[in-house]
Amino acid sequence: MDQVLPVLPAREVGLWRLVAQRVVPSLPGAAGVVEHLTCAQAQDLRAATTAVALRTAPGGPDLTAALGTGEVVRSWPLRGTLHLVPAVDLPWVLALCAPRVLRSTATRRAGLGITDDDAAAARRTAEDALAGGRGATRTELLAALGAAGQVTADGRGYHLLLHLSLTGVLCLGPLRGREQEFVLLAEHVPRPRHLDGDDALAELARRFLLSHGPATVADLARWAGLPLTAARRAVAAARTDLAAVDVEGTEHLHDPALPDLVAAHRRTAAGTHLLPGFDEFVLGYADRSHVLPAEHAERVVPGGNGVFRGTVVHGGVVVGTWSRGPGRAGEQVAAEPFGSFTPAQERGVRRCAAALPDGRPG
Repeated sequence: MDQVLPVLPAREVGLWRLVAQRVVPSLPGAAGVVEHLTCAQAQDLRAATTAVALRTAPGGPDLTAALGTGEVVRSWPLRGTLHLVPAVDLPWVLALCAPRVLRSTATRRAGLGITDDDAAAARRTAEDALAGGRGATRTELLAALGAAGQVTADGRGYHLLLHLSLTGVLCLGPLRGREQEFVLLAEHVPRPRHLDGDDALAELARRFLLSHGPATVADLARWAGLPLTAARRAVAAARTDLAAVDVEGTEHLHDPALPDLVAAHRRTAAGTHLLPGFDEFVLGYADRSHVLPAEHAERVVPGGNGVFRGTVVHGGVVVGTWSRGPGRAGEQVAAEPFGSFTPAQERGVRRCAAALPDGRPG
């Protein structure tokens, strides 16, 4: 007999996800936030720094410190998109997910004239430039590639760095000012965690669903860039560590401890939150309709161009967008409601704006 799942109303999904992702309650430090999320969207480093800071308890070590100590790195492990990742986890996540990205970028590499010999030569240049724990900014590393005879114009240099990162040669590590340095992954992470095959699949599924649930198999597949068949196998292997609910007829999986955590923090979770662009709360799912009404999706991603605006969240649902402007903290936030903000939402926006982390790395 099929198990009858407890029903979770769709209106509750956003509240549960805010708590699961630790927008509330916060975690002690930035490294712990990234470890909890496993991979956190980070193509916009200022937005990613803000997202991590909003999940970090006041006074806890920030992202700059976590990058500096080597606890956190930045690379392209999922979907060919930049993410923050716990340093010890990057090698096995790359081994699991990067081959699919490499296949998807093969045509572009060929169009840029990047051959296997070019990739091997670029690797040698990078290793020569960075060996011994040295770091180099993107500009410096592209200059080294150019001096070694590689053409770097018209996106070719970027794709060489992407290829070296996807194949586990490079990652982005400490900050120098407001730029991140490329470092050699093998030197920067000398004692990585080792997982492969179904063990790696199960671990990725378990950690995604514990930190992002309630979420579906399709959400995992989209987030990780995995085929749906692989995502199903991953969830099957991790299921004993998860609980499940029915949301409008679809199974959603989550941390078994989540209902009690939501009960303890419901009032705060249901309040107003300003989340930065590209935040996992919106971006981390295939189906965003429970937190972002379809009729307003265009307001968050204008033109469907892949650039996600900051969101105003109230009651676990996106009710508007916001952006930064010139001025002091609080005054620099311009918020735009989808309709009109209630008085409580207006107060919440002002409160959150006054406390909003600057987000500038360095």
